[in-house]
Amino acid sequence: MRFGMFVPQGWRMDLVGIEPAQQWEAMVNLAKHADDGDVFESIWVYDHFHTVPEPSDEATHEAWTLMAAFAAATDRVRLGQMCTCMAYRNPAYLAKVAATVDVVSGGRTEMGIGAGWYEHEWRAFGYGFPKAGDRLGALREGVQVFRDMWTKGSATLDGKYYQVDGALCAPRPLQGTSHLGSPDNGIPMWIAGGGEKVTLKIAAQYADYTNFDGAAEGFDHKSEILKGHCDALGRDFGSIVRSANYNVVIGETEADVEDRLKFNGELLRRGGVPEKKVEEHVESLRRQPAVGTPEQVVEMLKDMESRGMTYAITYFGEAAYDRSGIELFEEKVAPELKG
Repeated sequence: MRFGMFVPQGWRMDLVGIEPAQQWEAMVNLAKHADDGDVFESIWVYDHFHTVPEPSDEATHEAWTLMAAFAAATDRVRLGQMCTCMAYRNPAYLAKVAATVDVVSGGRTEMGIGAGWYEHEWRAFGYGFPKAGDRLGALREGVQVFRDMWTKGSATLDGKYYQVDGALCAPRPLQGTSHLGSPDNGIPMWIAGGGEKVTLKIAAQYADYTNFDGAAEGFDHKSEILKGHCDALGRDFGSIVRSANYNVVIGETEADVEDRLKFNGELLRRGGVPEKKVEEHVESLRRQPAVGTPEQVVEMLKDMESRGMTYAITYFGEAAYDRSGIELFEEKVAPELKG
């Protein structure tokens, strides 16, 4: 199994109490920790502007700015977003941004892309909030622009949502134009989301990776839908890597796990989240698959691997303050699955 790790950027109130001038240091030190080790193949951020579980004045650092910064600050780990919202940036422009990050990083960029969902954020930044069908239609057109920009060096599209007329992509990504990557696709594309009629169909057509439900029953169901779309398109289902995201709350004992859950709740309290929402968040977190002792987490991940989930993207809510959960995962979970 392969592993990625989210770097805290504030979106989930995971930098609360750290002075703004010190937040980059907290983020980049975690990125370098992953880069220096051999457990995590990739590091990830979210593409959001306002915090959850509700908007606040707490920091949320912008995803693609972080991509460029991490590209220059690391040497080995791959760099991804889970996931970029298509409508937040013109796709031809975003293809250029991603290509530049790929060059700066030496060919380590991943493109996580989705239709977007955070309505408050959309409206606050003047994007409106189109119906789901329109957001998905824009996603489909945008990924077509990406592929053309990266593989052909230019894109032209007279679409319903985007009009691109000879947009040039120079430099093109290193991936797909050299020995560093596939000659066919350019930057690897992660289509995130489990929408059965549209999102998974787009994934069957364009994705190198998918990212959806990380619980056993949901994963099996979404995988079957994806396979059906692949079969209909003549695509090899096995050519798509299926990944899932996991909130990891890990401890040597049940008591240690409970302490970490309480700390996750305390971060939200410090960020001004009402107590009811804090309690709901902690209870929801407690029921998630990757919460428990190392033995429990290993058992869960081995089961998911047997179902075809071969890339786990992990999130440690306390990482900016305490690396012991990451270190426990590196020492006692990853060796049982990696390789």
